[in-house]
Order: sequence, then C-alpha cells, then structure tokens
Amino acid sequence: MNTAVIISGSGSNLQAFIDASQNGQLDARLAVVLSNRADAYGLQRAAHADIAAVTVDHRDYSRREDFDQAMLQALAPYAVDLIILAGFMRILTPVFISAYRGRLLNIHPSLLPKYPGLNTHQRALDAGDEEAGATVHFVTEELDGGPPILQASVPIVSGDDSTALAARVLEQEHRIYPAAAQWFAQGRLELSGATALLDGAPIPACGVRFQAQGASE
Repeated sequence: MNTAVIISGSGSNLQAFIDASQNGQLDARLAVVLSNRADAYGLQRAAHADIAAVTVDHRDYSRREDFDQAMLQALAPYAVDLIILAGFMRILTPVFISAYRGRLLNIHPSLLPKYPGLNTHQRALDAGDEEAGATVHFVTEELDGGPPILQASVPIVSGDDSTALAARVLEQEHRIYPAAAQWFAQGRLELSGATALLDGAPIPACGVRFQAQGASE
C-alpha cells in the first residue's frame, strides 16, 4: 500500500508511521512525504528514512484550490493508495478531498465530536472535562467532521495544563494513528457514504476506543 504523509512541522506522527512500517506493525510503503513548508523538520525525518520528499509552498498560490491542485500533481507520480495528514496546518478544499475520498485520514487532538478546530486541550480543561484524547477520522469537506474511526483517551489530572495534557495525548496519537492505517491496509476499513465501516459493520459515532492490547468498542 503506497502511503503519502502530508506535514507542516516536526512530523512526530510521521515518525510513528516510519517506526510502525519498519517494525512490521504497518503493512505499508511510505512512498512520499509532502510538506507545505520547506523548513519542516519532518522532511529531515523522511530523509533519514530514505523516503522521497516534496515541498509545495502554499504561499505560491493565491487560491486554496490552486494549492490543492498543485499537491495532487506532486503526488501523482507516487500512485498513492492512502493519504495521512500528520500535523498538516492547511484546510483542504473539495479539489483535494474528492480526489482521495475514502483514502484520506486525519488525527485530531480531541475526543470528537468534542472540540473541533484549535486549542483543544485548553478547551477541555476550561470545560472541566475528566478526560481528553485523540481521534483518527476520515477526512470530508466538514472541518474535523468526517466519521471517527479510532479514539484513545487520557485522564485529566489535578494540576494539568494544556502543555502537559497535550504531551500525554500525543503519546496516544502515535499509537492509534498507525493502528487505524493498518486496518485500511488490511482491507478492513472503508468509508461508505458518510459512514466508516470496520469489517463491514458501522463504526460507532465516536469511533472505536483503543485499548492497551489492541482496539475494542
């Protein structure tokens, strides 16, 4: 399964995919890493792992649609089966989403449908929530609104601030994101209309909850 990872920054989730691919937990070939920033540290991670890397600078395009079309052209030579958004800080348009519908995954640092958008950890703290977490979901035209696939939670403890909470959530991201991609690689995961299916059955509205020894609902 040829996989592309699209980044904007340090690429810690990219590293999780590199590790999972190398240790046999992910049956995928990381074919290319694409960044909208030439200074993204994730490009160095790609180089260290001998993965092809390309940069498409969004600042070179006045319209989001033109930028998305340029990304599609950059990815075309790699015959990509699955797109992984890993800290990509641009909002995709239907130009890109429609081209890879059902083959486009993102991870969001909240327990969706709670807290789409930014500042998720502080919002969870301000609300007095008892837990926070991350959600892998299919990407659709609705921002952070595609059907959830897999979630992991962490408890919010006394004295937590957004930085400490974010660090614990990020550890879970590195576990669940490759796991969800592996389901896709195995042919177990698909998007049917607006519904995510695992082994042919609809995934619950909040996704499957990840457990220490695997994933279960």
